[in-house]
Amino acid sequence: MSDNRFFSTHRPWEDWVGMALGVLIMVSPWFPVQASDIIDAEHSHLVLNSFVVGMLVLGLAQLEYVALHRWEEVASILLGLWLIASPFILGYSADHGLQAWHVLLGALVVIVGALQLWQDWNLSEQELARHPQ
Repeated sequence: MSDNRFFSTHRPWEDWVGMALGVLIMVSPWFPVQASDIIDAEHSHLVLNSFVVGMLVLGLAQLEYVALHRWEEVASILLGLWLIASPFILGYSADHGLQAWHVLLGALVVIVGALQLWQDWNLSEQELARHPQ
């Protein structure tokens, strides 16, 4: 029989995945697969967006590692959705390499955040506080 608790228990590796995703988002403008050179003054908002979103994802994952709260997962999901939408909102969807990276990384942040929220949904505040790390 399979262990059904795998998807129903919040595990520390999920927080480490969130931290790794935050770092990847921060460095995504410099990924070597980019077709165009986006690191110039006219594209500095792309670097700023990547850095801020990556730092927030990294920080939220670190907070989740220390103490569980449902708002952290909700904030991670919102950041992932912003990262998916940002190429279209900030106008860099023509750079297909960065757009693909941000959609992929944003989707992974949303998936990990939704999994963690689903795992923590029925826990009381006392159970969240006692969560072993």
